[in-house]
Amino acid sequence: MGILNVTPDSFSDGGRFADQDAAIRRAEEMIAEGAAIVDVGGESTRPGSARVDEQIEIDRTAPVIEAIASRFDIPISIDTSKASVAEAAMIAGAEIVNDISGLRFDGRMAEVAAKYRAGLVLMHSRGEFENMHSQPPVDDILLDVEQDLRRAIGSATAAGVSLGSIVLDPGIGFGKSVGQNLELIAKLDKIIDTFAGHPLLVGVSRKSFIGKLLGSVPADRRLSGSIAAAVVALVKGARILRVHDVKETVDAVRVTNAIIDQS
Repeated sequence: MGILNVTPDSFSDGGRFADQDAAIRRAEEMIAEGAAIVDVGGESTRPGSARVDEQIEIDRTAPVIEAIASRFDIPISIDTSKASVAEAAMIAGAEIVNDISGLRFDGRMAEVAAKYRAGLVLMHSRGEFENMHSQPPVDDILLDVEQDLRRAIGSATAAGVSLGSIVLDPGIGFGKSVGQNLELIAKLDKIIDTFAGHPLLVGVSRKSFIGKLLGSVPADRRLSGSIAAAVVALVKGARILRVHDVKETVDAVRVTNAIIDQS
């Protein structure tokens, strides 16, 4: 899953693809590099970011989604926690809703996903939008992730979303300590065993815990650490890797899979 942020303030590439032509060129580039899904986001979820008015978010994302859908035969996801934005994205040509709140922020989100028979990514996070990165770490992160994902699945299916449409995301970097992020990646197989039948999406690309592990390096110097974490996630059973650096990650995945095939 290639990340396409059409925002002015995302933590690692803010403003680079806010222009529609630049966004379409980036989508084309990611597809050529091997992306299987393009994930379009119009509201930054970096620490300290503020909520964006829903119409602004729609104006940022819907035209880009429509342009990509008209040019390329690839699934498009909308990275949003607002039902109105998700619905506008579905109308524009998106097929997947990627909700960082796990259906906590907008009660209509599951209804929109069910209405359009969309794929639905449910991510674990805690707190409200403004403070979800500053939540104190819980004592047992695996238990907290499992309990919240069960809640989210229940909310989704109650609204009519089919179980086969649901993908789960443990929410690396959202209100977790460095150690808890590492624990979640190391124990992804346990989460997968708990939720058999639901593919697991993992987003580690350029996350702050990688910067801290590498000596407080900025986002644009976290490629090697991002690749290492992505490869471990793959080996542990992740089915979708959400990344900024598509070509480098695809190359790493190909080599990893070639080795695994010989085991």
